Amino acid sequence: MTAPRGFRPLAVATSVFAYALVALSPIVRITGSGLGCGDNWPLCNGRLIPDFHDFTVAIEWGHRLAAAGVSALVVLLALGAWLQRDRSGVSGRGGILRPASLALVLLVAQVLLGALTVWLELPAAVVILHLGNAMALLAAVLLATFRTWPTPASGGSAKAGRGVLVAAGLGALALLLGGLVANLHAGTSCVGFPLCNGRLWPAAGAGGLAHVHWAHRLVAYGLLAHVIALWPAFRRRNEPPAVVAAVVLALAVLAAHVVVAALLVLQGLPFMLRTAHAALGTLVWVSLVYLVWRVRVAAETA
Repeated sequence: MTAPRGFRPLAVATSVFAYALVALSPIVRITGSGLGCGDNWPLCNGRLIPDFHDFTVAIEWGHRLAAAGVSALVVLLALGAWLQRDRSGVSGRGGILRPASLALVLLVAQVLLGALTVWLELPAAVVILHLGNAMALLAAVLLATFRTWPTPASGGSAKAGRGVLVAAGLGALALLLGGLVANLHAGTSCVGFPLCNGRLWPAAGAGGLAHVHWAHRLVAYGLLAHVIALWPAFRRRNEPPAVVAAVVLALAVLAAHVVVAALLVLQGLPFMLRTAHAALGTLVWVSLVYLVWRVRVAAETA
């Protein structure tokens, strides 16, 4: 079952801009612009359009403006699905109504978490919740978008389905730990690559930040190893070619992310590599969401 083609341009636009917002949001943190608008929300330094006396104001206000644009797209997608819920391919299993509605609920939560982040002046716990909800929102929008294309003839096996869910779980954990590393400024607590300060495990006196950083790396290494193992396993079990191709795509994006991560650490966390690392990390999540959908599509439409 496929959603009406008229939904596709809106769904694709929503996915592209949602990805860009999540991928580029770390620029706010990297530039120290998280409180560029002070602790005001939804206003910026008490004004709807602030005085751009500082670049941090422009970055934070621009981020909020972009978030408002994505919010409008999510609302339009959900509203359109509800207004046309009686059409074939909109409601029921495999339709876009459920993921679009979920995206709307997650959007409300995201707005509230964004406000709390500003009002409480960037507490780590709320920032990570904000990131996790953003990932869930992006996944819901992506699923709605994937469902606007003709449903593939078959998905993967039940065993493949379990394997890709593990990959998605590891990917989510790696991204959340990465956000925690960034928020706690623990990026320099583990010097060198692939080891941490030349050790397989941080020294006893290295402090908690080194252990947080190392936990992020270990989960990322585990994700890479797991996806590498999925490739020959899928081929050996004769999973559909499109499923194998989705694994290869995820592996390619993940490998690029690891390379950038290594350069990031070895070169002392330069701005451009930090930005690229965040953008590729979000792209890893996109590829894993696609992989899960592609493998489990048979179950969705059964």
